Parts: sequence; structure tokens; C-alpha cells
Amino acid sequence: MYQFFVPPGQIDISGKRVVITGSDVKHIRSVLRMKAGEELSVSNGQDGREYRCGIMALEEDRILCELRFIKEGDVELPARVYLFQGLPKADKMEWIVQKAVELGVYQVIPVAARRCVVKLDDRKADARRARWQGISEAAAKQSRRAIVPQIGPVMDFSQAVRFAEGMDVKLIPYELAEGMERTRSLLGGLRPGQSAAVFIGPEGGFEETEIREAVEHGIEPITLGRRILRTETAGITVLSWLLYLLER
Repeated sequence: MYQFFVPPGQIDISGKRVVITGSDVKHIRSVLRMKAGEELSVSNGQDGREYRCGIMALEEDRILCELRFIKEGDVELPARVYLFQGLPKADKMEWIVQKAVELGVYQVIPVAARRCVVKLDDRKADARRARWQGISEAAAKQSRRAIVPQIGPVMDFSQAVRFAEGMDVKLIPYELAEGMERTRSLLGGLRPGQSAAVFIGPEGGFEETEIREAVEHGIEPITLGRRILRTETAGITVLSWLLYLLER
């Protein structure tokens, strides 16, 4: 079944009506070629509910649907995981956002670490962020997420560390960290209802000064094993481990 996201105001529970607008109208009409009477799923991206609807009318600029029933969502991870991703080269960030959303990330924060090759001014950063947000929404639809994970503004490392300060579990994979038992213990310590920050460096990794700054703010260095992982692999590895540990 196809899923679409709409603003909360376009879901009228008392009137049992849902209105779909924007680019999804053309997609439903011309690409999917759906007809009146067919069923689809709608989410407002906020309350975790799935609104099951039947198409009533396909108009030029909107799709009118009848709300048939509401299903309480249970597809989200029980803990909120924030991925602080060092800006990678080329289009790797698009792939990282897509896969992180599929694996249940709550929010992705791009980080301009000191060894990042990519440098974004405000205009470029806003344009990239809009592009990444679109990828997040598409991945959320594909993986039937109940929310659309937000892509935060680009932060420098110090800003990112301060943003993560109040989170329950804070981790930073580092090639000089030792002991998989410690990694297992820290990952296993995340409990439902808590939040986790995962910091991933760019291609050149983090500078030692950044690791020291992270440790000063309670962020724990961990190892991901004896092999050096690419930046686009490291975050996905941690998210996969957390999914395995958290889902029941």
C-alpha cells in the first residue's frame, strides 16, 4: 500500500476527510494511476499514527479521501537516535540520509568537522539541506515510517557537541578507541524512551582536539572493530546495531 505525508491540518478526523495536495497529486494521478475507491495510507509525520483512507475524488490540484480508520503506529524505534554526520564528499550524504532513515534514525545533523573537505556557505547549506530533507521524506515513505526525520542545520563541531549535551547516550567512533566489550556495553545501555547521539567523522576522521572536546562533554569514544570503516559505512553500522538491540 502506498503511503503519503500531509500536514496535520489536512486530516479532519471528525469529518472523516483527508486532503492530499502538492507534488503527490501528480504522482497519484499520473504515475501510480490510482482510481476512486482505491486505498492508501496517510501520515502527518508527527503523531506516529497511520490514517487509512479511500480515494473519493481525484481533482486537478488535490486528492480527496475518506478516512476509514486510524492505526496507532508501532514502527518507530523506542529510543530517539540522532546521527551527527561529518560532511562527506560528493553525493555520499544523500545515501547516508536515505539509509539512516530506513534504519530508524530520528534526526540527522550535518557537521562541518575540521577535516571536512566540503565547505558550504549559508546559501549552499540551505539548498543542500532542502535536498536532504526531500530524500528523508522519500525514504520515510518507502520504509513506511510514521514520522519524517528532520535534517538539522549544518553545525560546526563545537555546536554539535553542545547540541548533544543533554542526550542520554553519546558515542563517537574513533580508530584509537579499544575494546568491543565497552562498545557493546554502551550500546546496550540505551533504553526505550531515551535519546542517543552518534558522531561520525568525515573521510579524514576527527582531529584529536575534537575527540578531546567530545570527551570533555561526556561523549564516549568507541571502536567499531579492527577495520577502518568509510564514513558512509560507520554510521549505518552503529544504527544497525541499535536497531537490533532496541526492537522487540
